Amino acid sequence: MSTEMLRYSLSGPTMGTRFSAVLQALAGLDTDALGATLQAEVDRVDRQMSTWKPDSDLMRLNAAPCGQWLEVPDELLWVLLSAVQVSVASDGAFEIAVGELVTAYGFGPPSLVGCAPGRSGRASELLEIDPEGKRVRKHGPLTLDLNGIAKGFAVDQMARCLEAQGITSYLVGIDGEMRARGLKADGSAWKVALERPLRGRREVLGALELSDIAIATSGDYRHWRERDGQSYSHTMDPATGAPLQSNLASVSVLCASCMYADAWATALMVLGPERGRELAERQGLAAIFVLREGDALREVTVGL
Repeated sequence: MSTEMLRYSLSGPTMGTRFSAVLQALAGLDTDALGATLQAEVDRVDRQMSTWKPDSDLMRLNAAPCGQWLEVPDELLWVLLSAVQVSVASDGAFEIAVGELVTAYGFGPPSLVGCAPGRSGRASELLEIDPEGKRVRKHGPLTLDLNGIAKGFAVDQMARCLEAQGITSYLVGIDGEMRARGLKADGSAWKVALERPLRGRREVLGALELSDIAIATSGDYRHWRERDGQSYSHTMDPATGAPLQSNLASVSVLCASCMYADAWATALMVLGPERGRELAERQGLAAIFVLREGDALREVTVGL
């Protein structure tokens, strides 16, 4: 059997974009089988957590009557628990009960756009989660949206798939959510680009070397809308019930779990440069804040 290590690249469609996996493995790797395994994993996350699929488990929960228990898959259960955990730790800056706001400002499924804006209560207060029974129920009107955490979770699931195959050197990602393990064949760390927060075009702001860590970025430049001459970010501010308005262009968070990096990046983005930096320091997070100052950009780092 050959002991030669080769570099492989795999990709596929998911969540309106594409996933990618670059890895080092022995010659003879069945890339078709591994690619199918990764595709099945991200498809499972999408089937459970998409707001664009009316029959997803999340949408079934959104449609369920208040007070009625609903059994949910293990993956969705874990993401809901984790989302509530970050919500409490961030004092509501990260909030999944923003589905109505996301839809009202044009970032939800087209069939729902035009609903009147409105705020529901906090998921941490109105969503009861029973881990042992693998079930959840709402104690008040809630429209949940997991777009601030689901991609990160899917990246973690991709990493678990590779590790289950004995692969310990890889870089996997979906858009700006990435997770790396080990080193490349030449002994160097995996390198990822930090995107310059510009609307309408993509440029590199800088590069980061990753090994045994994940990174996720939240920003106002990739998904946005214009209404009455005003630009709106897709990130909702739970405190105001409206899209985020700030000079903070993006936040990148690095931690072991891409799911948590994803959620914390959203929370810090909502809080803004000052309160976000303070929370990152209290939580022991490594973060990169990119601020707009006129036509210039300024980086502020925490824990790096």
